[in-house]
Amino acid sequence: MVKVSAADVKKLREATGAGMMDCKKALVEAENNFDEAISVLRKKGQKIAAKRADRDSTEGVAVTRINDSKTEGVAIVLACETDFVGKNESFVALGGQFADIALNVADKEAFLAADFGGMTVADKLIEQTGVIGEKLEITAFDKIEAAYVGAYTHIGKIAALVGLSTAVDNAETLSKDVAMQVASMGATTLSYKDFDTAFVTAETEARIAVIEKDNIELGRLGKTLKNIPQYISMSQLSDAILAEAEDAAKAELKAEGKPEQIWDRILPGKMERFIADNTTLDMEQCLLDQSFIKDEKKNVAQYVTTFGDVEVSGFKRVTLG
Repeated sequence: MVKVSAADVKKLREATGAGMMDCKKALVEAENNFDEAISVLRKKGQKIAAKRADRDSTEGVAVTRINDSKTEGVAIVLACETDFVGKNESFVALGGQFADIALNVADKEAFLAADFGGMTVADKLIEQTGVIGEKLEITAFDKIEAAYVGAYTHIGKIAALVGLSTAVDNAETLSKDVAMQVASMGATTLSYKDFDTAFVTAETEARIAVIEKDNIELGRLGKTLKNIPQYISMSQLSDAILAEAEDAAKAELKAEGKPEQIWDRILPGKMERFIADNTTLDMEQCLLDQSFIKDEKKNVAQYVTTFGDVEVSGFKRVTLG
């Protein structure tokens, strides 16, 4: 039987992260040929990966990296099968190593083909599948470039990147706050101005249908019915519609017997309520139109303006599962 030294086992373990017994068996099989032993471990990983190909990898770690000039950032998810592995220090460290590489490549394809200690990232994933015994994969890869890029990661489960048009004073605070908003509220686009008309129309019809169905059951139970909005996005609220809403609010104030000289104090609040009731899609999906999580009296766009002449130029969000 081939004799294997403790020093060689240690060296292989440090190179691959594999367990001591796996390293010893690989060295024995490879007759102490170090490169061949790595190949043995990799083949083991390939077999395990093939067996676990249909498993769900919904746990793991979300990681961001930003370059030194703060002009480019990347967010990735290194996914595994169980939360136990996802919280393991060596697994989290591996995610960080992958993110370091991801920052310096153009896209996911180039990332998987990039070098990781003499093998490709794709091969490293297979190798570590054999070491850990769970399916590992990169389930998210997003990059962003801007005059200033900031990031926020929520307990390793959600990661967000935000790009600013200018590196203003306190850009780090602004970008982190907005990235926190992205992570927390899950916006999909910057503004309602980005919406396609057909999408808004279809979404409006779908939401109204859901509410009408809910109201049938609420009515049967004798409960208060939900309000059925006419609109769901600012993109639908033309000047004519807003003028009509204001006229309706004035008529309501008159019917209530409110003196006309105080209408100017009441109307802004009523119009704000009308807009809020009829822009639910914007509140859910449009970053700049959402209420700012740290001060709900402002929307995100208003918060951004407090930092001066700067705009949010883009954002990315990655999450497990």
